[in-house]
Amino acid sequence: MSSAHITFDTTGDKIARRVRKMRPSAVRNLFAAATRDDVISLSGGMPAVSLLPEEDVRRAVLAAVESPQARAVSLQYGPTDGLAGLRAVLADMMRDLGIRVKADQILVTSGAQQALTLIAEAFIDPGDIIITEGPTYLGALQAFSAFEPDIRAIPFDEDGMRMDLLEAELERIGKGNPRLKFCYTIPNFQNPGGVTMNAERRRRLLELADEYGFMVVEDDPYGRLRYDGGHQVPLKAMDDSVIYLGTISKMLGPGLRTGWIAAPESVLARVNLVKQGADLCGSAFDQLVVQHYFADIPWQRTLQKFIALYKERRDTMLAALDEFFPPEASWTHPAGGMFLWITLPDYMDTDSMLAEALEAGVTYVPGNSFFPDGVTGKNSMRVNFSFETPESITEAIRRLAGVIEERLELYRVFINAGALPGYGKEAVMAENERENWDEVIVASEQNEEAVMQSHDGDAAQIEIAEDKVAEAEEEAAE
Repeated sequence: MSSAHITFDTTGDKIARRVRKMRPSAVRNLFAAATRDDVISLSGGMPAVSLLPEEDVRRAVLAAVESPQARAVSLQYGPTDGLAGLRAVLADMMRDLGIRVKADQILVTSGAQQALTLIAEAFIDPGDIIITEGPTYLGALQAFSAFEPDIRAIPFDEDGMRMDLLEAELERIGKGNPRLKFCYTIPNFQNPGGVTMNAERRRRLLELADEYGFMVVEDDPYGRLRYDGGHQVPLKAMDDSVIYLGTISKMLGPGLRTGWIAAPESVLARVNLVKQGADLCGSAFDQLVVQHYFADIPWQRTLQKFIALYKERRDTMLAALDEFFPPEASWTHPAGGMFLWITLPDYMDTDSMLAEALEAGVTYVPGNSFFPDGVTGKNSMRVNFSFETPESITEAIRRLAGVIEERLELYRVFINAGALPGYGKEAVMAENERENWDEVIVASEQNEEAVMQSHDGDAAQIEIAEDKVAEAEEEAAE
């Protein structure tokens, strides 16, 4: 007789409402599949830790344990806000970026992911409005969603979050709205988009924050990983009220769970209270290893190796996309970081296509994972170029292109048969007619403006302007 038995979950009605609404991380779910020998993973955001010099790592670890004094620190409870020595080192490192903070304006966290959770717990009540880029980092969506906010996602282009769309959203929210808490942004080599916010938009974001009374949370895990162009001044360097999040995971390794928050003392006081209830304190061992690595070892040399390697891998991916991907696809061209964003025709569904990609031996993260509604972005995907070798990246893109092409072939049949509403020759003609009509409207509006301006001039100019309006209206009628 079989000894197997069925276990029922009796906790279903005990689970908190906010947890029922939480979505699992698509990256975490893909982790097991990505470790298969026959699968090339473009889904994770893992750094190439194999580049770290063994002797440098050994020195930093030994410094944390080799003396009784060191062990008394590294193996003991520590202060909630982090070891004072590490906070001083982090303050020095931030000065390289143009950010002037003191050690007591920094709170060390167990990775930047914990920083997001602490900020969410300290500031978000159910129904509060949070602004993010759309798409945005899925770990931030997880951290925020646990506290049931109303997340408003603002689209970006190649220059970062679009300020015109942000302004329109803020007008709908209204000035002085107590529900509006903060704007979360990754201005450098955004995850998942790979885009960087330009200087003009950074200034405008800070102006809007002051005008509408919301905080700005600047997440900067990739800022030092620049491959092209010049340094962009951090938001925190432009305005001390910005809440800045940093991490050592991309400069050393994510296994040493060490991040930090740099913020005004009033903010850190609230976050400190929340952290006491979360974990009392972070790992003093991790913190002391990190302190010695960045204080005693020439870490900038290794960072330059990371930059050279990732640049090569990014260039390889971009070249492979140009070679293998269909003309219907488009993608971002990141100047740094670890990711780029691929957009397919809006009738494609990268969520359902993932099973076919796994069968072909490649993974990515479907685009809908990076939007708060879990639906938007289904025709997009995030791919990572930092971890796999150039040869594997080329092969992965070739495999992925094959999967996409198979789906597109089917859709092209539907389109040619007129079975896909909104596409085909008639749809293209209608779109062209709409664009022509838009041009006529714009021309007419411009000419009407000329009439209004000319009314202050002589009658001859008025007559000329009115003739232009009449011509535009005749063209529109045709």
